[in-house]
Amino acid sequence: MSQKVFQFVVEGASLGQRLDRVLPGMLEKEGVSISRAVIQDWIKSGGVSVNELGVKPRHAVSTGDLIEVILPDEKPAELAGEMIDLEVLFEDDDVIVINKDPGMVVHPASGNADGTLVNALIHHTGGNLSKLADSDRPGIVHRLDKDTSGCIVAAKSDRAYESLVAQFSGRETGKEYLAVTQGVPTSQSGTLKTQIGRHPVNRQKMAILEAPAGKEAVTDYRILHADEAAKWALLSCVIHTGRTHQIRVHLKEGLHCPILGDVIYGQPKRQVIESTRLMLHAWKLSFTHPSGVRMSFEAPIPESFQRFKQ
Repeated sequence: MSQKVFQFVVEGASLGQRLDRVLPGMLEKEGVSISRAVIQDWIKSGGVSVNELGVKPRHAVSTGDLIEVILPDEKPAELAGEMIDLEVLFEDDDVIVINKDPGMVVHPASGNADGTLVNALIHHTGGNLSKLADSDRPGIVHRLDKDTSGCIVAAKSDRAYESLVAQFSGRETGKEYLAVTQGVPTSQSGTLKTQIGRHPVNRQKMAILEAPAGKEAVTDYRILHADEAAKWALLSCVIHTGRTHQIRVHLKEGLHCPILGDVIYGQPKRQVIESTRLMLHAWKLSFTHPSGVRMSFEAPIPESFQRFKQ
């Protein structure tokens, strides 16, 4: 199902009003009844722009402003299980840990109604996943980008869902990634601590922003192997926050070393080393099981990374 896009030009009667107060009435005239709270979420997520720029819900509109609204796709009425091979690292009655393949979307969304990790999990578990999450993502407590491989945990029981959500939001989980970059960082190791938020122009991208815009993002990195002549480095990246595209943005904008194969931030066609995938792998994941036991998992290093371990 394609997204619906609405465009409105602000008239004098709305001058100076907050964006989140103006939009409900504009959309109502188009036959779309949406609460102010939902509209605030859309604005914060980048689904609304003013004069092609991202803004905040409290933004005061001016006469002649062009407001564009992209309505999210409707959620599917029912999700179906699909027999898709999964590499299970661990499973019990509470949780299931998967080594996700690159190219697999975590949950249904626009352009990916099926073939997702959720569809595979529904089939594998017989639908035995926590229903506390949104209806289109049962059991899902965190995400990996489509082209990122590696460790991801899903909740089968409600107690696991509540526990894991609290741990991820409270920064109590351990998350270590492997990334292969175009270029070698000038320092052997370091910490990148910035604000990351939606790109002010391109809403498909994230960017490092000046405070108070964006949200805090913290990434520790260290070089595991590097080849100065060939201009690549294999990095370990430990993230303490879970911002969208965090590692990809930090390595590109913070270190000026984009990840190989990154079609959004790295311009693969200009990279001297060819890669058929995004070279980002969720290598290690640790969390506390609902039983109270601390658990750690490691996803095998993909074959595509092996040549960079030398």
